[in-house]
Amino acid sequence: MMASSDAESSGPMEPLTNYLAKGQRTYQQWLDRVTPFVLYRWLGTAGLGLLFMLRIVFAQGWYIDAHAIYLLNLFLAFLQPRFDPSLQDDLLADEIEEGGEESTSPLPSSRDDEFRPFVRRLPEWQFWLSATRATFVAIVCSFFEMFDVPVYWPILVVYWFVLFLLTMRRQIQHMIKYKYVPFDFGRKARYGARR
Repeated sequence: MMASSDAESSGPMEPLTNYLAKGQRTYQQWLDRVTPFVLYRWLGTAGLGLLFMLRIVFAQGWYIDAHAIYLLNLFLAFLQPRFDPSLQDDLLADEIEEGGEESTSPLPSSRDDEFRPFVRRLPEWQFWLSATRATFVAIVCSFFEMFDVPVYWPILVVYWFVLFLLTMRRQIQHMIKYKYVPFDFGRKARYGARR
């Protein structure tokens, strides 16, 4: 006789469930393999974006509008710090106004007293993965007529540039005010290395 647990685990959906689980494992293994290759990942995403642009040109469609705005949103989240100093200052000011006391601990009390590394709101890996998935979904959607919404493209391009310029101006002013740079170009410091 079969045990009740064997009867519950086998069913008409078991082959499909096993197939989906195998596909998820294969996808995760592929992601784990490409993680250390940052340049090649981004080159692949750029190639996918170029493929999407060629698809738009040859299909003569209007598929770019939501995709470009989503990528701009991802890019801005990538540039922003996870812990916004202006928000922390506002919270501290609100606490003092409500009758709270300022901290007088022996720990560093001002922002300049300690090293605080730049932590992104959207890490590079998540930025790449989201941009690649969005581009892939945009390519797939470009094959369906229902997603081809006609838009007067000059207005859309002007809208995108205005949105980009306004948000980048605000972001750059924020970077200057709180003295952080979201990029780490140049030589990395190697501690303990001999010359």
